Formats: sequence, C-alpha cells, structure tokens
Amino acid sequence: MRIFVLKKFLIIFEIILMLFIGIIIGDRLNKNNITSIDNFALNIAKEIIFKNLNSFNLLIHPVKNENFNKAKTPEVFYNRKVIRVIDGDTIEIENKEKVRYIGIDAPETVDQRKPIQCFGKEAFNKNKELVEGKITRLEKDITDKDKYNRLLRYVWVKDVFVNLELVKQGFAYSYSYPSDIKYQDLFIKAQQEAMKAKRGLWGSCY
Repeated sequence: MRIFVLKKFLIIFEIILMLFIGIIIGDRLNKNNITSIDNFALNIAKEIIFKNLNSFNLLIHPVKNENFNKAKTPEVFYNRKVIRVIDGDTIEIENKEKVRYIGIDAPETVDQRKPIQCFGKEAFNKNKELVEGKITRLEKDITDKDKYNRLLRYVWVKDVFVNLELVKQGFAYSYSYPSDIKYQDLFIKAQQEAMKAKRGLWGSCY
C-alpha cells in the first residue's frame, strides 16, 4: 500500500514538474529570451525527475540478490565459552562443537595412531591455561570447517591472540592451511623468533 501511494505521488510530481517546465520554456521561446540560467534550471529539473524515477524503480523492482535464499555464511567474529581443551591446538566450545586453531600445529597428544609427541603435554597444558573456561572470540578466515567437521578459527581471549601466543612461546609450529592465511606472516615470524631463542619445544625437542 505504501509503495502504491509513493508511485502515485511520483507520477503526479513528474507530470506537474514537466508541465511547469514546458510553460516556462514556451514563454521564453515566445519572448526569445532563454538564458543560461534557464538552461541550468532545466537540466537540474531533468536530473531530479531522473533520480526520482530511478529511486521509484528500485523500490518497485528491487535488484534481486541471487544469494538471498542461500544459507548465510558464518559470522566472522563471535564469542563462545570453552568447555574443554582437547589438545594443544583444538578445543570444544559450549555448543559442543570442536574448534581447530587455524595457522598452527601443536605436538600430538590424542591421536591413537601416533605416540604422544615431544612437548605435546606441555602444549596441551599451555592451551588449557590460556582458554579453558574462558569466553573466547572466534574469528573465521575463508574455510568454515575441516574434513573432520571441526570449525577452523583464530581464537582470542580478550587481547591475547591464542594461536600466535602458542607459536611465540614455542608450544606450536606455524602451519599454513591453503586459503586461510590471514595471519600466516605473524606466525612465521613468531616461530623464527622462538627457534632463535630456543623457547619451548625448540629447546627441548631439537
């Protein structure tokens, strides 16, 4: 109903304005007295009509969004409480979903196919210290989930970037996932500094 009223108003407005312009032009032509100001006013009037008609067309026939009916992509940032730490680079959040940290790889502790790796327990304990029971801010990059159906996220606790902190202190390696490389330069630099200072696993395992 509101759109119909707007349509009616714009049509009436256009007709009145065009009649008004026609009267002015006819009068000026009869008097042979068209000035640059008249031409300027005429151009402005035409522009107003054009813009109004375009606005009306968009209201009546909005541009169709091809993705309108598709599932919404996950939010880039959202907060979740960590209810359990699984290992040095994986956690479980309050909705029972598992989150795998993007851009890093901690020594293995829970894969039954592999023995516990050097500094694995230390990495697990450090991750637990940083996030367990805390509200984390999860940040999505490009990929939503990995092949194990775990969310792929950057994890923040207040102003602490957990993924980066684990690499910086030598509890995890920099590990690049294709496409999800937003902070990879930071991880590589942090790993180089940890190696040079022999922090964490770099001093104990190598």
